Amino acid sequence: MTRRLVLASTSSYRAELLRRVTTTFEQRAPLVDESPGAGETPRALAVRLAEAKARAVGAHCTDALVLGSDQTAELNGVTLGKPGDAATARLQLQHSSGREVLFHTAWCLLDTGDGRLQRGCNLTRVRFRNLDIHEIARYVEREQPLDCAGSFKSEGLGIALFERIESEDPTALIGLPLIALTHALRACGVPLP
Repeated sequence: MTRRLVLASTSSYRAELLRRVTTTFEQRAPLVDESPGAGETPRALAVRLAEAKARAVGAHCTDALVLGSDQTAELNGVTLGKPGDAATARLQLQHSSGREVLFHTAWCLLDTGDGRLQRGCNLTRVRFRNLDIHEIARYVEREQPLDCAGSFKSEGLGIALFERIESEDPTALIGLPLIALTHALRACGVPLP
């Protein structure tokens, strides 16, 4: 019997990634305040929000596996949020130019049947090329990365902004570390592949 799987996210990026391993899941909005706590590190924020999202949706689901996930971008210890507008996206990319940005992609799988929680956080290091303002402007205009932490989409043209990426899981940078997640799902009895 296949377990009911609920993605605690309305993100099209996360849903697209999850479809790589299963097409049988629901999506629900977690309705969680994503504001950082006082002094909260970018990694701690991602981990807390991934669990909060799983628990928020899990409170309304019986006997289901609920997956929460969150990603933060960090430049010199400061969290880079989703830009929301083109001017902020250009500014974030100008600050990231020639620097290393850390991406913390946290996930939390809650089994609402027994309350068991599995979680993890993947660290991805992205080294940006030196970017000029014209490249940045063209990129932001073309891809409109306004809903992405760090102002880029690595699965699209954003890959051209980098010198290198270091990660244990290439899907983590897009928003959901599938290697760790598939281990967790198998541990819950979900047959993969």
